[in-house]
Amino acid sequence: MVTILPLTERAIDQSLPDSGRGAKFLKVTLDTPMGSELNRSEIAAMRRSYSETGMGALSDNPFEVFNRWLKEAHENIMIVEANAMILTTVDHEGVLSTRTVLLKDVSEGGFTFFTHYSSRKGRAIHSQPNVALLFPWYAMERQVSITGLAQKVSRSESEKYFASRPWSHQIGAWASRQSATLSSREELEDRWKSAAEKWPEGSTVPTPSEWGGYLVLPETIEFWQGRYSRLHDRVQYRRDVQNMDTGMEVSANENEWEITRHYP
Repeated sequence: MVTILPLTERAIDQSLPDSGRGAKFLKVTLDTPMGSELNRSEIAAMRRSYSETGMGALSDNPFEVFNRWLKEAHENIMIVEANAMILTTVDHEGVLSTRTVLLKDVSEGGFTFFTHYSSRKGRAIHSQPNVALLFPWYAMERQVSITGLAQKVSRSESEKYFASRPWSHQIGAWASRQSATLSSREELEDRWKSAAEKWPEGSTVPTPSEWGGYLVLPETIEFWQGRYSRLHDRVQYRRDVQNMDTGMEVSANENEWEITRHYP
């Protein structure tokens, strides 16, 4: 058990109505007022003070910590999509790219998302499976950053999830040639209409062959909590994934995590 002792509790934003004061994870306002038009000096002055409350006690299992934080983010009205995560990939030429994807499963083995394998991210992962994930829960003064190896999930798992998607999302997967050049919006709309005619609502829409999931096997999972005077809490869990059998489900309990605290 890693214990991160908090300082004294306080209301996060005293400018909130009385009914909201003292509630956990409420939005913190900027310390500096902004003008009607932002200039360079005002941008440089943009800042806010973070709360005094720290992480508290953290489990030896990072997935237990992540699941608790994800639940709290999901319950926070200031966070629109708690499962939205920034995915960073690097292609065969060493070029980095980022985009937002949605977390669709979290298990002791890792973090799963779905996409087109022929997309820019899919091509990059094919040539270089090292990726990074970031959950930016700003309203909670928290973020979780993850690095690890991405591998395709089984075809049956991809088909099972695809079948659970709304019909319009299934049709959208067929309409999109993700990351390919598009001549016009009309071309995309026409492809959607064509797919909708081929598989009308209520029919079974097959899973596209180039669509499926990736499981990110984490090597590091770092939890960040904003603190007063920029003395933030950073706790990192690390394990060796290079020598893991990535073809099998991984149990966090079977892989010891090294837990370290880092300067902010």
